[in-house]
Amino acid sequence: MNESSWGASPGAGRWGPPDHGPASSLRGAAPPSAGPVHDWGDAAQTRPMPIVPEPGGHQDDDREHRDIRNDRHDPDDRGAARLSGPLFRDEKPQEPMPTSFPGSDRTADSEKPKKKSAGRNLRAAIGVGVGLGVVILASLFVYKPVFIGVIAIAVVVGLWELTSRLAERKDIRVPLVPLAVGGTAMVVAGYVRGAEGAWVAMALTALAVLVWRMTEAPENYLRDVTAGVFAAFYVPFLATFVALMLAAGADGPQRVLTFLLLTVVSDTGAYAVGWRFGTHKLAPRISPGKTREGLVGAVLFAMVAGALCMQFLIKDGAWWQGLILGFAVAASATLGDLGESMIKRDLGIKDMGTLLPGHGGIMDRLDSLLPTAPVVWLLFVVFVGAG
Repeated sequence: MNESSWGASPGAGRWGPPDHGPASSLRGAAPPSAGPVHDWGDAAQTRPMPIVPEPGGHQDDDREHRDIRNDRHDPDDRGAARLSGPLFRDEKPQEPMPTSFPGSDRTADSEKPKKKSAGRNLRAAIGVGVGLGVVILASLFVYKPVFIGVIAIAVVVGLWELTSRLAERKDIRVPLVPLAVGGTAMVVAGYVRGAEGAWVAMALTALAVLVWRMTEAPENYLRDVTAGVFAAFYVPFLATFVALMLAAGADGPQRVLTFLLLTVVSDTGAYAVGWRFGTHKLAPRISPGKTREGLVGAVLFAMVAGALCMQFLIKDGAWWQGLILGFAVAASATLGDLGESMIKRDLGIKDMGTLLPGHGGIMDRLDSLLPTAPVVWLLFVVFVGAG
């Protein structure tokens, strides 16, 4: 049957049942059955249009039952029924839910403007940041070797977080023991013997990773040792440049302090400006929270802080050098943050750890510091010498 019409047999030229004589007239006649009527002469199968009774009484209830039965029989015929009038009770447009109440300032929850959220526990983040700052400053200006110990501890914890996530998410088995021992040796060698000592310690650490992994099955050997060498370079070797800054004569602590201040100010400027004014995504596929406005804020904040630090903290420094230093810090810190975001995206995790409330793990705080350290060390060497 053609489902686009309700009456297709010859002689049925109007809506309703076929005309079989006066007795079948609609006025005063009993309503026909809602089932199909067969015209055996034409071998066609038709179904009459349900008669719409006068509103009122029990007929409305009967109509509802017939409509439900017709809906079950042929859902496509409901579109045709709408052509003849409101056969269904629910065809009346629904009144919208009130968004406000008379005499009240309350509005529906969906209509209330949502307050912009910072996305993390700011109170915990600030508390942890202040605590770390106190430890760093105390060790930095009281006794330098203590600060080297702080760097070594951060390196070992960062390596533990990174290797743990690699094993959990990618089944990459990186030997932690040679990395932890070699990473600590890199930091100490950089402080005692300079850049040459750091490079030697890095080479020996990579060799130790290759040898240590030989004690296990050869399957995935190349994958595991590649990840191990990457971890050795990414965490302890880059952190060694902080030890190199500290070893630079009398103003070593001031250089480290400038490096830390500029990185923190850059991150703070990006966070504050991006949260308040950010609308254009910087790298949505990598880090959806970062915006171009936040990057501008990071550059401006870091350049101002760099000019002040170079003018008042660094011996023989100039304010214009601080502008360049601040710009470089903002760029390297942003790239470092995006780099770790790529790693976390690949691993399918939000944070590297949970050790620091409001911050995540140690690696979530080192992400912008690690790639910034060699940039700052190099610019210090260019502007004011190695010390």
